Amino acid sequence: MQDNQQPIIMAGKPVAAALNDALKERVARLNAAGVTPGLTAVLVGEDDASQIYVRNKARACERLGLSGQVIRLPDTTAETELLDVVAELNADRTVHGILVQLPLSKQIDEHKVIAAIDPDKDVDGFHPVSVGNLVLEMPGFVSCTPAGILEMLKFYEIETSGKHTVVVGRSNIVGKPMANLLMRKDRTGNATVTVCNSRTPDIGKFTREADIVIAAIGKAHFITGEMLKPGAVVIDVGINRIPDSSTEKGYRVVGDVDYDSALPVVSAITPVPGGVGRMTIAMLMHNTVLSAEKSSGVNDV
Repeated sequence: MQDNQQPIIMAGKPVAAALNDALKERVARLNAAGVTPGLTAVLVGEDDASQIYVRNKARACERLGLSGQVIRLPDTTAETELLDVVAELNADRTVHGILVQLPLSKQIDEHKVIAAIDPDKDVDGFHPVSVGNLVLEMPGFVSCTPAGILEMLKFYEIETSGKHTVVVGRSNIVGKPMANLLMRKDRTGNATVTVCNSRTPDIGKFTREADIVIAAIGKAHFITGEMLKPGAVVIDVGINRIPDSSTEKGYRVVGDVDYDSALPVVSAITPVPGGVGRMTIAMLMHNTVLSAEKSSGVNDV
């Protein structure tokens, strides 16, 4: 970091709070028209992380006045049974958003299940139709974490146009949609995008040239300060548990970026925890409300 300027700590809380305030007004308009936005999450098995995520989503629905339901199925659920549940939710007019929590049990083809969801209710933004709309720059649902990152960039007034952005990670949930969003011809797009992955030799060669680095590779402290360009903006998507005997749980959560070594170098950075994570659920709520508006004809004006 140059000129002794303090880096901007891009916390997710104020961004999510602003989005939620706007959503409450939109929910009130829907309620006035006799519509309650409904999100149903389907959880297969007892995965601890999935349990936490679904519980947090249900709480977010309650805070915003959405109807949030959770369908819990055993780990032994057959693929055909899950597809039947999805079909029932597709037909239920009170359900505006369907979320099948990943990962699924080994006997279930997650691609087949995602493809079975009505694209008009695909609030996760994973359906092939949603992905195609994103690539073609057509209206549609966008994967929640990348969409949330764009909201953070807007909130903290980070310019993307003409900037070299390096996305580290190529997952269908974050890396690929993130790259496509940044290339779009709009306010938070027009970037020159490089995508690195676990097979890229010398990732630091690319990150050291980047104006913006988005780390989503799933490896604790993978990006260090030495790998960053002075003044770079860093978005850390990683959520990794590392052992820490000083804590009650015996671990602490860290990102894909080595925060301590990056902080003196960057102009802005997201913390972990407290950064991008809050935005994922906020955008899920946004997508559900948007779906309710579209299906009911009550538009956000």
